[in-house]
Amino acid sequence: MSFFKKIFSSEKKETLDKGLEKSKSSFFGKLSKAVAGKSKVDDEVLDNLEEVLVTSDVGVNTTLKIIERIEERVAKDKYLGTDELNQILREEIASLLSETNSGEETEFSIPTSKKPYVMMVVGVNGVGKTTTIGKLASQFKKQGLKVVLGAADTFRAAAIDQLQVWADRVDVPIVKQSMGSDPASVAFDTLKSAITQDADVVIIDTAGRLHNKINLMNELTKVKRVMQKVVDDAPHDVLLVLDGSTGQNAFEQAKQFTAATEVTSLAVTKLDGTAKGGVVIGISDQFQIPVKYIGVGEGIDDLQVFNKYEFVDSFFK
Repeated sequence: MSFFKKIFSSEKKETLDKGLEKSKSSFFGKLSKAVAGKSKVDDEVLDNLEEVLVTSDVGVNTTLKIIERIEERVAKDKYLGTDELNQILREEIASLLSETNSGEETEFSIPTSKKPYVMMVVGVNGVGKTTTIGKLASQFKKQGLKVVLGAADTFRAAAIDQLQVWADRVDVPIVKQSMGSDPASVAFDTLKSAITQDADVVIIDTAGRLHNKINLMNELTKVKRVMQKVVDDAPHDVLLVLDGSTGQNAFEQAKQFTAATEVTSLAVTKLDGTAKGGVVIGISDQFQIPVKYIGVGEGIDDLQVFNKYEFVDSFFK
């Protein structure tokens, strides 16, 4: 398929290849067992393939969609060889990802029509939320954009301190208050400060967890409402950060947060330390929310803009 002929920056692609290495070798290890001794794709191969996809954290519903698409191709071409399965899988998964309107970008960018462009970042504690914010701030700053951070996760002192460390490291201003203060008040002050400083991008950190979904929903709704007193259509992006290494648990988190607030984009982190890269395919398909960023390493530049062609190319290389 022609879209695999896109030109990728070699350095970025190398990092992505390396970051998905565990997922890829685990997947192909299972795939070669699934087709062992078979020359053509039959019902048994499809049953085995279904198991391979599910155990690679693609998710049951997305797996069934992929199998259905391959069955249609088998019906058309009665003698589909198992040697073609790799290419067919690659094409069908890229085609599936194409339906979510995500993964077309290759560079970190924001709409120029919004200034300041306000991002609200949500996700449970420990998924790499603050690190993702720091890395995003670094990337936007490299683009020549003026960034302001807001420490609105006031329930944990560590969250405020951690964001401060990133602000110092990237050398961007941060707005914070003491632990236990009102998150909405921090968000309000951050936007006020951003406007005064003529900032291009504002990234607001929020609480990773409240006692229940209702509390979380109320808190996030309040933060949004108060932000809109300063920038009437804020936030422009609600980014949910998910830990890819948790596999199916990431689906559960996505379910909880999409029920609690309107999530507009996703970042999937920690893909390098695990064989669960398939989770990106399933989450993107199941929630129909664009995956914008993926984390494929510890380094400050190892947060990448998610591009489905690069991803599928690395996964099936």
